[in-house]
Amino acid sequence: MAGLKAFRESGHIPTLFAAFLYFDFSFAVWVLNGAMGPFISEQFHLTQGQVGLMVSIPTFAGALMRFPLGVLSQYIGRKSAAIVEMSAIVLALLYGFLFVKTYHDVLAMGVLLGIAGASFGVALSLGSGWFPKKYKGLAMGIAGAGNSGTAVAALFAPRLAQHFGWQHVYGFAALFMMLPLLVMIFFAKEPPDIEHQSLKEHLSCLWEKDGWAFNLIYIITFGGFLGLATFLPSFYFKQFHVSKVEAGSLTVLATLTGSMTRVVGGWLADRLGGITTLTYVFVIAIAGLLGLTASPSLTVTTLLFMLCFAALGAGNGATFQLVPLRWPVTTAVAGGMIGEIGALGGSILPNLLGQSRQHFGSYAPGFLLYIGIAFLVFAMMRIVARQWTRSWVGAGGRALHPVEAQSAAITSLV
Repeated sequence: MAGLKAFRESGHIPTLFAAFLYFDFSFAVWVLNGAMGPFISEQFHLTQGQVGLMVSIPTFAGALMRFPLGVLSQYIGRKSAAIVEMSAIVLALLYGFLFVKTYHDVLAMGVLLGIAGASFGVALSLGSGWFPKKYKGLAMGIAGAGNSGTAVAALFAPRLAQHFGWQHVYGFAALFMMLPLLVMIFFAKEPPDIEHQSLKEHLSCLWEKDGWAFNLIYIITFGGFLGLATFLPSFYFKQFHVSKVEAGSLTVLATLTGSMTRVVGGWLADRLGGITTLTYVFVIAIAGLLGLTASPSLTVTTLLFMLCFAALGAGNGATFQLVPLRWPVTTAVAGGMIGEIGALGGSILPNLLGQSRQHFGSYAPGFLLYIGIAFLVFAMMRIVARQWTRSWVGAGGRALHPVEAQSAAITSLV
């Protein structure tokens, strides 16, 4: 309790809550087409390859929009950037409600839903900006738990679509987005941890090898989380022939688990270190994916997905415990870049699984290929982590104490 009180007193809780809501509702909007996948695919008689493309377009578009929003937030402030983005999301959803009628319209709407996917870096930086380094992992984990929006979309979108039609869900989502927008306007405060630099300085992390190491790690943790979350409703509907609403409910079990463990991952990373936590994450996630290649029963499949999501969610929190330690001044920009590439990774898995099922009659080849990619990234992380612990982070990936940080800075200069 004393630790929780210290955490609350060390930062600005209303801003952290506003950042969580902002990310949560934005994330729900971002994956709407995936949550409504069974309804859309049934109406337009889509192949599994077409479903994979449909649910991956918002992911791809959102990834491309993240970095520009992160840069913009450094100049107009993170709170202002969040308000601008949420206003654009509302307009995009109204367009979907009024004008989306065909499969090609759905693909175009996927690009507009990508606006919501741009929220990641700004939301996490805004939420953690008031907190000291020793609580960054937990604060980012709480803000990042907004990826529970996947569960919100999977729970409510199918039910609304069943009763009102899937096009009307865009209209309901536009109405619901007003809640986080108003909370952001009236309760959030711009954090003080901002230093105005040139655009060249903001973009410097793009040219650093550490940045690309984080990109690859996040392709697996966040990309895997997002890719599975968007494809699961269609996976359950096709693989086990459950109802469209039940497919959404089963997706909730998995995605909500991963959202909750994001906070746990940030908390563990603060104590054990982000590198140590990520090591466990990769081992558990790879083991869970291997289990799925055996095409187990519905119950076992759901349990394995919950295990995978738990690991991947914790991995997301652990990754962003390390990011502000590596880029303490330009966390929003670095986070935007890493989130952008990681989200691009989210478009890989739906397409792999969709094409695998369409051409081989099984999802197993798609899972196996993704496991191979994950193993290569895991090996890379273990190699580069040796350099990290000799320069900017402590043993296992824990934050350095001031004396250790000064010593590490001197060592890096030498």
